[in-house]
Amino acid sequence: MTINYRVVLNVLGLLLLFNGMFMLLCIPASLYYNLDDVVPMGFSATATLGFGMMIWALTRSSEKPNIRKKEGFLIVTFGWLIMSFSGALPYIMSGSVVHFTDAFFETLSGYTTTGASVITDLTVIPKDILLWRSMTQWIGGMGIIVLAVAILPILGIGGMQLFVAESPGLKADKLAPKIRDTAKRLWLIYVGLTVAEFFLLKLAGMSWFNALNHALTTMATGGFSTFNTSAAEFSPVIQYIITFFMFMAGTSFTLTYFALVGNFKKVLQNEEFRYYAGMIIFLTVGVSIVVASVDDGGFEKAFRDSLFQIVSLITSTGFVSADYTGWTPFVTMVFFILLFFGGSAGSTAGGVKIVRHIILVKNSFLELKRQLHPSAIIPVRLNGRAVDPSITYNVVAFIMMYIIVFAIGSIIITMFGIDLMTAMGAVATSLGNVGPGIGSVGPTDNFAWLPSGAKWFLAIIMLIGRLELFTVLILFTPYFWRQH
Repeated sequence: MTINYRVVLNVLGLLLLFNGMFMLLCIPASLYYNLDDVVPMGFSATATLGFGMMIWALTRSSEKPNIRKKEGFLIVTFGWLIMSFSGALPYIMSGSVVHFTDAFFETLSGYTTTGASVITDLTVIPKDILLWRSMTQWIGGMGIIVLAVAILPILGIGGMQLFVAESPGLKADKLAPKIRDTAKRLWLIYVGLTVAEFFLLKLAGMSWFNALNHALTTMATGGFSTFNTSAAEFSPVIQYIITFFMFMAGTSFTLTYFALVGNFKKVLQNEEFRYYAGMIIFLTVGVSIVVASVDDGGFEKAFRDSLFQIVSLITSTGFVSADYTGWTPFVTMVFFILLFFGGSAGSTAGGVKIVRHIILVKNSFLELKRQLHPSAIIPVRLNGRAVDPSITYNVVAFIMMYIIVFAIGSIIITMFGIDLMTAMGAVATSLGNVGPGIGSVGPTDNFAWLPSGAKWFLAIIMLIGRLELFTVLILFTPYFWRQH
C-alpha cells in the first residue's frame, strides 16, 4: 500500500490552522492583563496560521481524500509533533521559557495531557501564556484528531481510520451511526463538563481566570495549574469540586452520555466503571486511615487529601494537594503502582486503562482452569459477554509492551546520571501521562533540572504513552514503510 503523503500533509496543515486559531483565543488575556504580551502571542498565532495555510493550500486536491490506516497513523503521530513544535512558539517569543528544549517539553507535556513541567515559577509567567499552557491540555485532552473528525467534513468516511488510530485496541460503544456524529457528541459532553466546572469553581471563590484554567486542565486530565503549589492552594470546597470533575474526566464519555440521557442502568452495569469506582473507594478508605495515623491535620483532611490524590493519579490528571511521598513508604509505593493504571477506556485519561487490567487478570485466572481442562474453550467475559480472543491477545501484548517500554526507558534515563528511583518515576509518569512521579520528580518537584537529552527522551515517552504505544512504535518497523 503506497502512502499518500499529500493527504497526510494536507491534514497536518489543517491541524496547524486550528492550532493558530486557538492561539488567537488567548489574545484577549493579553489585551486585558498586559498589552506588551499581545505581540508574542499574535506573532506565534500568525506564523502558525500562515505556515498551516501554506501547507494546506499546496497539498489540497479537488478529489475527496481517502485516509487509510497508514495515513491515519502518520497523521496522528506527526500531528501531535507538529502541533507541539508550533505550540512552543508562544513560550519562546514571550521569553517565558528560554531554551527550545524546555518549550517543546512543556508544550508536548500539554498536548499529551501529561502535566510534567519545566517551569519553576508560575507567578512570573504572563497570563496569556498560562492560558495557552492550559489550552494545550484541553486540546490534547479529547485529542486533536477527534476534534478534526468532528468538524472537518472534508475527511468524510476516511476519518474512521483516525479514530481507530487514536483509540486502538478496544472498541467502544458507538453513540451514533457515523463516527463524525459520535465525535461531535463526545466533544459536546467535553465542552459541557468544562463549562459546568468553570462556573462551579467561580461560585466556590476562584477568580474567573483561575477557574477557566483549572476547568480546562481538569477535564483534560492534564493537571497544569496556575499556582506553584497546584491544588494545595485551594479551599476544601474547591478541592472536592476538582476531585468530582477529575472522576468524571476519567469515566468513559460513552457512559457519561448514557447517564445524561437517563440510562443509569447501563452505567451501573458496566464492569469497568464498577471496578474504577470501587478501587477509588477501597483505596481512599485504606490510605485515609494510614495518613490520619501519621498526620495531625485531622481525619477530614486526611480523607480529602487521600481521595484527591488517588483520583488524581488513577485518572492521570496529576494535580497535587499534598506531598504524598512524605506520608509513608507504603503509600508512596501504592501511588507509584497507580501510575500504571489509568482511567476508563473512552475517557481523556492516559495510562493502561482499567478495562485492560480487568481482561488481563480474568485471562490469567482462566489460564489456571485451562491447565486443568486443556480441551475446554473458556472465553474471557466482560459485561456478561465473551471477549473476542483477538482483543484479549491485543491486551496481553499491549501490557507486555508497556512493561518493556517502561523498563528500557528507565534504564536509558539512568544513563544520564539520574538515580534509579527518579528514573523509574519519571518514565512511569511520562508513559502514563500523569505528571508527578516519585524521587526527584515527585509532587513538589518538577523536570527543569533534567539534562536536555533526558527531556527529549521523556517527551517521546509521553507521546508513545498518549497514543497507546503501537500507534507510534509501528512507525519504527520496516514493514510499515513497505509499498505492499
